[in-house]
Amino acid sequence: MADLFEDYHLGPGWDEMFGEPGMPRQTYEALHATLQPLSSAELEVRADVLARAFLDQGITFALKGVERPFPLDIVPRIIAADQWRTVSAGVAQRVRALEAFLADIYGPARVLADGVVPRRLVVTSAHFHREAAGIMPHNGVRIHVAGVDLIRDEQGTFRVLEDNVRVPSGVSYVMENRRAMAHVLPEVFASTRIQPVESYPAQLLRALRAAAPAGVVDPTVVVLTPGVHNSAYFEHALLAREMGVELVEGRDLVCVGNEVAMRTTGGEQRVDVIYRRIDDEFLDPVHFRADSVLGVAGLLNAARAGRVTIANAVGNGVADDKLLYTYVPELIRYYLAEEPILPNVETYRLDDGPDVLDHVLDRLDQLVLKPVDGSGGAGIVIGSQASDEQLAQVRERILIDPRGWIAQREVALSMVPTLIGNRLRARHVDLRPFAVNDGDRVWVLPGGLTRVALPEGALVVNSSQGGGSKDTWVLASPTATPHPDDAPVLADLTVGGVDQSPAAPTPDAGPGIAGTSARQQQQQQQQEQRQEQGRQARGEGGRC
Repeated sequence: MADLFEDYHLGPGWDEMFGEPGMPRQTYEALHATLQPLSSAELEVRADVLARAFLDQGITFALKGVERPFPLDIVPRIIAADQWRTVSAGVAQRVRALEAFLADIYGPARVLADGVVPRRLVVTSAHFHREAAGIMPHNGVRIHVAGVDLIRDEQGTFRVLEDNVRVPSGVSYVMENRRAMAHVLPEVFASTRIQPVESYPAQLLRALRAAAPAGVVDPTVVVLTPGVHNSAYFEHALLAREMGVELVEGRDLVCVGNEVAMRTTGGEQRVDVIYRRIDDEFLDPVHFRADSVLGVAGLLNAARAGRVTIANAVGNGVADDKLLYTYVPELIRYYLAEEPILPNVETYRLDDGPDVLDHVLDRLDQLVLKPVDGSGGAGIVIGSQASDEQLAQVRERILIDPRGWIAQREVALSMVPTLIGNRLRARHVDLRPFAVNDGDRVWVLPGGLTRVALPEGALVVNSSQGGGSKDTWVLASPTATPHPDDAPVLADLTVGGVDQSPAAPTPDAGPGIAGTSARQQQQQQQQEQRQEQGRQARGEGGRC
């Protein structure tokens, strides 16, 4: 074996490349064959090309106040086609259940009356906003974009770690990772059938246009950003550019008489759909933080009047509450009459009673403690890696507010070879697949964002905690027939009568991107048929 894999040890988690030392799994055989003859110097040169490409394009993130290139590891993560079918179906199922839950709690609240979810859980959630009650989206969609975080446990089983249905970020890295990797590992791309990811902007635009208020035939869509100082600004700008829509800040919009308009050099232009990348609390100073200059005064009233659609919907954060996460399997059974496809990680609710609380407090050094409204890995305490002082502090915080915490079994996350220095070493990873809901279909981007914990033994993978990323390759099934919606539809990239489609496909473009007009018409007819079938299935005014 080449020196790259010298002293490579299988870690405590499921190793995704190797079943046994030196024996790659079938999904990794082509990649292993490419890496094995390379010297460490050759691989380092390619890794430097990746880092420079990201830096030159401004693909950075802020860590402790310093802008730096987003770390992209040169060794991709590979998922077999049959495994991905399970992941995709499980993510879509979860999104459908959470859609039903949000429609219910901001409407009739039957799930609370039936005792499936305790009322106190919802009303005490920091992200449950009564201001959103009664707002009915035109096509019933509240979760236009979801990012569901997954891990693989010690047996290689995919499990859900948490749900993100407010303003999930990271999809720009998925697209840019793929473009970069196509240039540094072209020999693997030539020998491996990998499902493309470049259709995401078209799928997102399709969903946003489908969410337009009633009666709007050619909706104006904008991306609302907090501005250039936001850590995800690169993503906001990328998505707006790829979709061919305007990137705006709150000062660019005005709301008068429940109509939202965008200030342009030619005058004010009505806005129908706002893909916001601003948290609820800063979105509308009339209803939330009065000191916010990031949002638009009156925006929530315009949404209530049905004159503008906010994507994702206001109030979705209650579904991100990590305590609510523990009830999602029951929500799937309650709303969909199905068994969950993807299991949760074993979790304790610390406000379930003194017996549960005492059990957890006696085992703090064996569990992972998480604040229910935390994000980005902030506040997490991994018991086995915590000091006595840290455990004493988290014990005190839990006793003060048991509702504010959950405890989970410490899972040895699966591992993938990662370039550390000049050697490949096993490092823990998670996965954030992205789902887009257009009201008729929940489409899951094949792959998603794999995040990797770079320090040895670390389990927190978030970039804000020093983690990096990997390109995620989903292998194409040799017998699979692509769904018509899986290829970008150029008609969806026409905004204001002007074709905004790219002049040429990106390196990983799949077949059919430069399809003929007849093909586009056929796809449009198929989409209309699916929409009509969906309306009939849901009934007039129903929700998905």
